[in-house]
Parts: sequence; C-alpha cells; structure tokens
Amino acid sequence: MSVNPIDLSSYGLQADDIIHNATPARLYEFAIVDHHAVIAASGALATRSGDKTGRSPKDKRIVDDPASSGDIWWGDINIRMTERSFLINRQRAIDYLNTCDRIFVFDGYAGWDPNYQIKVRVIAESAYHALFMHNMLIRPTPDQLADFGDPDMVIFNAGSFPANPYTAQMTSTTSIDLSIEQGELVILGTQYAGEMKKGVFTVMNYLMPKQHVLSMHCSANAADNGEVSLFFGLSGTGKTTLSTDPHRRLIGDDEHCWTDQGIFNIEGGCYAKVIHLSQESEPEIYDAVRYGAVLENVMFDETTHEVNYDDASITENTRVAYPIDFIPNAEIPCVGTHPTNIIFLTCDAFGVLPPVSKLTAEQAMYHFISGYTAKVAGTEMNVNEPTATFSACFGAAFLVWHPAKYAELLAERIRKHGSRVWLINTGWTGGPHGVGSRMSLKHTRAIIHAIHGHSLEKQDTRCDPLFGFEVPYQCQGVPPEVLWPRDVWADGEAYDSSAQRLADLFRQNFGKFESEASDEIRAAGP
Repeated sequence: MSVNPIDLSSYGLQADDIIHNATPARLYEFAIVDHHAVIAASGALATRSGDKTGRSPKDKRIVDDPASSGDIWWGDINIRMTERSFLINRQRAIDYLNTCDRIFVFDGYAGWDPNYQIKVRVIAESAYHALFMHNMLIRPTPDQLADFGDPDMVIFNAGSFPANPYTAQMTSTTSIDLSIEQGELVILGTQYAGEMKKGVFTVMNYLMPKQHVLSMHCSANAADNGEVSLFFGLSGTGKTTLSTDPHRRLIGDDEHCWTDQGIFNIEGGCYAKVIHLSQESEPEIYDAVRYGAVLENVMFDETTHEVNYDDASITENTRVAYPIDFIPNAEIPCVGTHPTNIIFLTCDAFGVLPPVSKLTAEQAMYHFISGYTAKVAGTEMNVNEPTATFSACFGAAFLVWHPAKYAELLAERIRKHGSRVWLINTGWTGGPHGVGSRMSLKHTRAIIHAIHGHSLEKQDTRCDPLFGFEVPYQCQGVPPEVLWPRDVWADGEAYDSSAQRLADLFRQNFGKFESEASDEIRAAGP
C-alpha cells in the first residue's frame, strides 16, 4: 500500500511499501505501531530519539570535492571526507533501508522566497522522522507535489543503523555525511531528528552566499506596520522565546536569509526547547504542543500521558517540532522587509555584560564574528565555573564558508538599510552564576518592547569603559541600576576583575579571525 506512489529505484531503493507525503494522522498510526511512540495528553506525538538526544557535531563530514573545496571553511567544524567513504556510507544506508518493511518519503521545500527555494526529499525508515520533516519543511500543495520533479537535496536517514567505524574518516558508529555536489545527506547511527533540519540549513549556508544572499541562524518577527526584528543567539539565550511575541507576527524561530528584497524563513515550522515550558511563561509555544506536533525525549505520566516539562531525566534538550501556523500570529508566507532592528542575544554567566547595549556597525561585526555566550557550571562534566563559549556568527556548527563571508554580507546590509544593532544579555546580573541571579524575563521583555517602540534609541547613553558599547541610562520597566551591571554587584572590584577576564577571553577568541578582519572591526572589541 502506498500513499502518493513514487519510484525510488534511481537511488537503488526497492521497497514495496513506500509511504509518500502521508497525512499526520497516517504518520501517527505508523509511529505508534513501528516506533513505540504515544499520543501525549495534549494530542502531540511523543517519542524518543534513542541514545542520541542531541546533535553529533564531531561526526559530521563533508565530501572534499574539487568543485567546492576552495569555498569551504575546513577544520573542526567542516571535517573532510573522501567521496569513496561517502559512497560506502551511502550504500550502507541504502542497503539497510532496503531491509525495512516500509519506508517513508517526504517531499517539501526549504525557503519561502520562490527565487531561492530548494526542493528537499527525505527518505527515512521512521514515521516519526517523516512527521518531523513534514513540520519543519514547507509543505507542498497537492498540485506542487504532483509537479515536484527531481529534488535539489536528498536525505537518506538510516539512523538506527550504525556506520562502520573502520571506514576511513569515521571515528564512531555515528556519521552525518554531506555531499554538496551530489546534493545528498546520509545519516547513520543517530535517530536525533535535528540532524535532518540542520543538514538542510548547512546546505543553504553554502548555496545562499554564492548568490550574494546572507543565510542566518536567527529568529524573526514583524510589527503590524511591517518593521522586522532579527534575533541571533545560541541555544539557551532566548531566541525562540523572545521572538514568539503575541504582539508581533512570527516570521520564523531559527533560520532565515536576507536578500536584496528583504528576509525569508528557510523553514515551515518551529523547533522549540520545552524544558520547564509553562503556559504562563510561553503560552504560544505551550499551546502549539497539540495534535500534529512531535515531542522528543519528554517524560510523561504512563497513565494520563500528561507531560512533565520539568523532568530532564532523559535530557535537558527536550524539544517540540510543529508547523509554524500552529502559532496564531504567524506571518504566512514567512517573508519580511529589511530588518529595522538586529538583536544579538547572549547568556552571560559571568554577570558583567549590561542587559542592553547599542552597537556600532563595527561593533556589530565584532560581536557577530565572536558569537559569545557561556556554559554554566554543572551543565557539563568538569565544568565547575562559568565557561565562555564562542560560536562564530551565532551558529558556527552550521557554517560552510569562512565566518568573514557571512560577516561581510551582514555589514553590507546593515549599512545599506540602516538597521540598528543591540546586544542583550539574558544571563546573570548582580554577580556570576552561583552568586547573582538570572536576568528577569520581565525586564528583558521590557527592553525588547522599548526597542520595538523606538523609545530606547532616543535615550541618553554612557560608554562602557572596557567593552566600548553604549549603554542606555533608562528603559521603561527596568530599574536604572540594573542597566549598569557594576551598580548591582556587591563588590565593585570583583566586577572589574570578572569583566577584565571576560574581555581577555574575547580578545583571545578573536585572534583566530584577526587576519580576515579590518582595522575598524579589530578596534571594535574590548
């Protein structure tokens, strides 16, 4: 039995039962029978991703092909593999998929702007993965599906079957392998669905800059008058939470592109963390966890199937994937004008950065290339104090070109369109983690509201003597002393010491990029 029959023989796949672009109801049925998924009390499909509950960046490989090799930022992020090793893993995935009783195919689009849109085909053993990508890609209409043709990218997800660690360039039984020239991604040894989503983003991060389009790891929303804000930030900084605003229209929560015409969302859905999710703090996301959504790695009551969002016994990285139109005020199609405001989010566990700072274009480039946030003591083994983390362009794990390529495109657009750039600390205040307190979400929301209402740009500012950015004296809804971090530390000298330590870490990290940066950008740091 096949839904929307499709011939996969050109890939070497001979499965008799191919489920092609099935409805969520059909995928629920198969996921429950085949993957031991359950229906949560809210109506969402709840499942687990096996041993891997997050991405495996050290197992990601890109084929070193002469056609693209000179473009790629090779190193610890983009690790080389030979075409031969890729083909071995590809054949391993094909052979495994041919043993499955049925396989699932989802055809969809990446990119809401038709001028830059690519066609993506997902071939997977699991209905859970098909439903996940049904939510995360842009879903075709029946007419579009009938006329879909050959895809630009194919994902072979054989995640429950291991890679052979004795294959050249393999370091474990997990491997996520991308061939840019063939437009194929092969997944072995991990069932974590986010590998598919980020695989598509990696491809877009290669293709878009070749067309002078900036691809960005950021969320975006818009006011009723069309003014757009972008939110850049690493995991845990509040990117999804702050962009999902009931008073603004959500364009997207994670991946966007900036063209000469404006911005567009790459995805058709949202992938939100749900650890400690509550209806009071994040009502839009909470209400999106309903029929059609996919919950990953959450704990729930075996009798009632009520989810316990505070239970991290499987992982802190509990997630939900849902179509973007599950958010009532989503902007469909997911496109917008040139951004009025660009907001860099950082979770500073040292407690020294102000809750909001205004950046010049040069400072924006410096902090964009730096991509700072901090790990908190206790979140990882052997982390006993706040640990600075720098991820270029707030998404180094997904970059393909050198970070300077993306930074130059951003600088060009900021100058051309006059976007205002802000650095917002959602981390600690009054002291470092363990001494101070987490920045109030109420205060952060007040700052965002003041930015969107244009009142913050009119406030008088003072210059931070170490980092050099401008800090407003006042912001409605935020106590004035909170805006100047040193004033809320009990020990001013301890603040100075911590601030100097963080500044030194910024300088040390930026040393990797100095050769590619202008004198103005180098001078924009602490």
